[in-house]
Amino acid sequence: MWWWLATPVNLARAPIDPNAKLECVSYAPFRGSQNPLELGLIVAPEQIAQDMAQLAKVTNCIRTYSVGNGLDRVPELAQKAGLKVMLGVWIGTNRLDNKIQMERGIALTKQFPGTITAIIVGNEVLLRGEMTSSDLVANIRLVKSKVSVPVTYADVWEFWLKNRDVYDSVDFVTIHILPYWEDFPIRASYAASHVDQIRKRMAVAFPNKEILIGETGWPSTGRMREGALPSRANQARVVSEILELARAQKFRVNLIEAYDQPWKRMFEGTVGGHWGLFDASTREIKYPAGVPISNFPLAKYYALAGMVLAGLIFGVSLLTLRHRPWSPRLSSWIVVAISATTAGSLLGVAFEKMMVESLGIGGWISGIALVVCAIAAPLIVANTVMYGRSLPTFMELMGPREYRTASRMQRLLSVVLLATTVLATATALGFVFDPRYRDFHFAALSMAVIPFLLLTAINRSPDGKRAIAESVFAGTLAISAIYTVFNEGPANWQSLWTCGIYLLFALTLSRARVAQIPG
Repeated sequence: MWWWLATPVNLARAPIDPNAKLECVSYAPFRGSQNPLELGLIVAPEQIAQDMAQLAKVTNCIRTYSVGNGLDRVPELAQKAGLKVMLGVWIGTNRLDNKIQMERGIALTKQFPGTITAIIVGNEVLLRGEMTSSDLVANIRLVKSKVSVPVTYADVWEFWLKNRDVYDSVDFVTIHILPYWEDFPIRASYAASHVDQIRKRMAVAFPNKEILIGETGWPSTGRMREGALPSRANQARVVSEILELARAQKFRVNLIEAYDQPWKRMFEGTVGGHWGLFDASTREIKYPAGVPISNFPLAKYYALAGMVLAGLIFGVSLLTLRHRPWSPRLSSWIVVAISATTAGSLLGVAFEKMMVESLGIGGWISGIALVVCAIAAPLIVANTVMYGRSLPTFMELMGPREYRTASRMQRLLSVVLLATTVLATATALGFVFDPRYRDFHFAALSMAVIPFLLLTAINRSPDGKRAIAESVFAGTLAISAIYTVFNEGPANWQSLWTCGIYLLFALTLSRARVAQIPG
């Protein structure tokens, strides 16, 4: 499986060609926990200078979005590195902040006339609904009256069509085309052609002025949106094809973005922090020229770890047999084999998703807990199935004394089952009420749920009353899964896989029975 998942992709042309520098790339200097919303944060000029020196090797120009947080030093440092700057000034609802940003941007443009090639007044202000088009036009014209470089405004392409009055106030039109974030998401294989179609449509709508693609690109990891799959290979492919199109048709394009920005995950989920051409932590380029691109660079280690886990699952089964006088049925070994294969195959995916998708203390706690359950479930089920026991109910862990099990392994299995149930239900409800930025935990859930399901298939619970708690969780999971399938669409295989596991888990929980206690 890992040979298949990690098969490298060789592109006809490297996304970042050292012999053909990029036209321009969006730049934000924030690293680690730094973020522009941190009160009083000033990024050290030495940190920005390091980035400028690195970016000068791959691009001719950078685009900024603000002159706050120490970004007012960018033109000076970019000049030293030999870079041009499309200077952004951030405007929004606060008029005083807007004035400060514009005045500082005007001053920098006059101070570095040979470095700043354009000034961008506002970024997606209309999209966010923070300003009317008339107020925006007034700000643009104010800046235009005080600088000699071209002035523009940047927004998603649809908002230019909805606010045509902005067109007359700018020197050129700066549009954002992000195929992944479209209302109807575009697959990676069609992303470049989508960008081309939108650019040509905008050229017809706004003639006589240059159309600059101010943002375009693709995320390297995160959740699917319909058929749009973030991945390292897809990011490299989309960037490469868009750049090739720009070279062939001679239009300017600015890629988003230079470096991964972890702080964006607070607002856009995992996918928001992984649009960079350079890794956030290592600061290394993701696609060195001449190196095949793999979605899983650590595949060999994941394969080894998976084989170790599979061996441990079989080892638990064999050790259990030493304490039992009989030979297990063939079906018991089938359960062990399927559980071991599933867990071993998906361990690396589950681990990588935990490392990438966990955010904040709560996110790390739930992420680690889910992976622990995913590893523990097949190990404990291997012991349980060899003993000929069934899947315990929650009553055996938390019910009245007469219902509780005396077996330590059954209690431990109950804990893992309960934790998996709570975590699965929480994620399922998340996809119902707040799905846009949530990740699909299909790998870890599969590792945990499949052993539970197989155990109930061969070792049925004793006859008794339907377990109320398990039934409530089962109903919640089933309803959530059905809703999510329709909401996410049939092209999203991450959603289909996850919802399939929810339904299998619902089936497993619905079969729980509480044994009758005499008397």
